[in-house]
Amino acid sequence: MDKKEHITLTRDELKRAMVMDKWISGHMSETDVASALGISVRQAYRLKAKYVHGGAQALAHQNRGRKPVHALSDELKQQVADLYREQYHGSNGVHYTELLHERENIKLSVSSVRRILIQYGIHLPRTRRSSVKAHRPRARKPQAGMLWQIDSSPYAWLEDRGPMLTLHGVIDDATGEVLGAVFRPTETFEGYAAVMMQALRRKGVPMALYSDRHTIFRSPKEELTLEQELAGETKPLSNFGKAMADLGIVHVKALTPQAKGRIERLWQTFQDRLVIELRLLGVSTEQEANRVLPDLLRKHNRRFAVKPQQAESAYRPLPRELPLGHVFTWREKRKMGSGQTFSWNGKCYTPKPAKGLPLWEPKAVVEIRETMKGEVLIWHNGQAWSCMETTRAPKPVEIKKSEPAPPRKPAADHPWKKGFRKTTNSA
Repeated sequence: MDKKEHITLTRDELKRAMVMDKWISGHMSETDVASALGISVRQAYRLKAKYVHGGAQALAHQNRGRKPVHALSDELKQQVADLYREQYHGSNGVHYTELLHERENIKLSVSSVRRILIQYGIHLPRTRRSSVKAHRPRARKPQAGMLWQIDSSPYAWLEDRGPMLTLHGVIDDATGEVLGAVFRPTETFEGYAAVMMQALRRKGVPMALYSDRHTIFRSPKEELTLEQELAGETKPLSNFGKAMADLGIVHVKALTPQAKGRIERLWQTFQDRLVIELRLLGVSTEQEANRVLPDLLRKHNRRFAVKPQQAESAYRPLPRELPLGHVFTWREKRKMGSGQTFSWNGKCYTPKPAKGLPLWEPKAVVEIRETMKGEVLIWHNGQAWSCMETTRAPKPVEIKKSEPAPPRKPAADHPWKKGFRKTTNSA
């Protein structure tokens, strides 16, 4: 005797069976049946034929109780969960799906990956929501090169494998393309100069740059008094500000982080994705991080960069007569000493012999620049003159004039201190 399979009908399927019984018994017409079930008359006749030949079970879905053909195997689900726990923990659902495709050749949808992880009790990190007041987003600039945004982000980029680092970066506002980035131990002028030189060599000179109001970007004495303005004095610039002025870049200093939201959101993306990528590459030092960073930036730009609204570019060509190594420098004024020497960082320097080298008078004020590579220069009339360390000229020895000997004090029994006796001649 064959074992019969029992199938439980749903509420809708039971309703269909009841309506079919009324139709077959003549209590309802085909029009009433179609209206009651919300189907066409043709579909009503198909259901009636199935009910007559197979009974109520024929009205149940034919795939009920069967495993779908496209269902994921338990082995694959276990592999996805184990990989997340062992290697890819901390990544969000979209990033983990991309990593599975890229590194494990496992092609799944984002919803499938999330469903598997939830099934195995793995909770994905939630998207960080800002607690500050929401601001209306500013529209992107229409052309590439109209505005760059620059900033840095201190973070545990290497997790517990290495030291805390600060990532400096610059991004194009129109495209969202990361144009340059570098890791440094702390936020420094040298880090910002490095990313600016990367971006300038790749793209050219932009129209404007957006930054915060860190003292690297602005001088503490930038605000002038009314008397200084009336006297015609110009605002003192930081070393970074002087470099922007040399390149003709309009430097805008934001009052709030939300004003440069493009690069602020970049840090959130990097903190979600770049940390995982560095972990998978086994990076544990600043040098290794900077070595793999260009490839990671190219990967990021392929994924997130967009085309500008206008194809025409706003970039200007980089001036050949102005080497970037002479632009991004530490600068100060110094007085020239005798013998064409000057003091810089506690050492004495003099210009290297060269054709056409100017001669400066003693106490003449000159501009000294030190490059990122440590080269000391004199900047004069748009030209750099290399300098070398030298010894200080010995100061002339002052010859002291001989002073007269102090007066000699006679002794107490000196004859000069004895009284003179007056003698008289007797007659």
